[in-house]
Amino acid sequence: MYEPPPGHEVVFETSYRGEAAELRFVLESVGVRSKIEPFRGGWVIVVARQNVAQAIDEISSYQEEAIEQRTDQRAAIPIYGGALVGVFVYAGILMLVAVLMGRLAFGLDWRSAGQMQAGLVMEGQVWRTVTALTLHLDPGHIGSNLVFGCVFGLMAGRVLGGGVAWLVIVFSGALGNGVNAMLQSADHTSIGASTAVFSALGVLVSHALMPRSGPRESLLKRWSPMIGGLVLFGFTGIGGENTDVTAHATGLLAGLVLGWGGASLPSDWLSSRRVQQLCGAVAVMLVMIAWAVALTWSA
Repeated sequence: MYEPPPGHEVVFETSYRGEAAELRFVLESVGVRSKIEPFRGGWVIVVARQNVAQAIDEISSYQEEAIEQRTDQRAAIPIYGGALVGVFVYAGILMLVAVLMGRLAFGLDWRSAGQMQAGLVMEGQVWRTVTALTLHLDPGHIGSNLVFGCVFGLMAGRVLGGGVAWLVIVFSGALGNGVNAMLQSADHTSIGASTAVFSALGVLVSHALMPRSGPRESLLKRWSPMIGGLVLFGFTGIGGENTDVTAHATGLLAGLVLGWGGASLPSDWLSSRRVQQLCGAVAVMLVMIAWAVALTWSA
C-alpha cells in the first residue's frame, strides 16, 4: 500500500500518467496543490490532508462533466440504419438501366425516352426529371456517378436513414432537373445521376448545418460544412465539355432545401424501420413509375 508523506493523503489512483496529469492540472487550476507519485505500475495523486475533501469533489465533478460531454457528442449526430442497402439499390438501378439502354430493350431508344429535354419537361413531361437521373453517356460517366453517388449516398443514409435519405435525394434530383429545365432553352438536354449526387451533397451540408453545438460555436465551425460543400462542388461539379453545371448547382440547392426538411424530422421517425422501408419503397416506385410512363409514351 502506498504511504503518502506526513500530512498528505491519496485522492486518486490510475494506471495512466496522462489521466493523472490532467486531473492534477484541474486541481492546480482551483488552487489545490498536488503531486503525482508512481505506485504499483500506476500513478497516484497526493494532496495535503486539509485539501482532501475539496480535491475529491473537484475530481468527481470534472469526471461527471467529461462523461456528460461525451454522451452529448454521441447523441448530437445519431446514426440510422439502411444506408448500405440504399447504396446497393442505387447502384443496382443505374446498372440495370444501363444494360436495358445498351440493348435497346423493348425495341425502344431509352435515351430519347428518358433524357431531360427542357422544352418537353416544360410542356408537361415531368417524368423526364426522374428518368434522366438514371441515364448515362458512357462507362466513364456512369462510373464516376456510381463512385460519388455511393459515397455521398452512404453518408446521407447514415445521418437520415437509407430510406428517407434516398427519397429526399430522388426528389431533390428531380427538382434540380425541373429548375434546370426552367432556366435553359427548349432544346437543352441533360442526363446523368450527377444532379442527384449533388443533391446528396446538399443533404449532407444541410444536416451538418443543423444547430447542435449551442451559441458558443464559432462562425467558422458553423459554416464549415457549407464551405466544404462548395469547395467540393468546385472540384467535382465544374469542368468537362459534357458537364451540365446548372444541373449540378440546382441539384445542390434542392438538396440543401429538402435535406433541411429531412434533417428536421423527429428522431423517432428516422429510427423507425417501417418509416425507412416505406420511404425507400416510395423512392424506388417513383423511379419505376417514371420509366413506365416514359416507355409507354414513347412506344
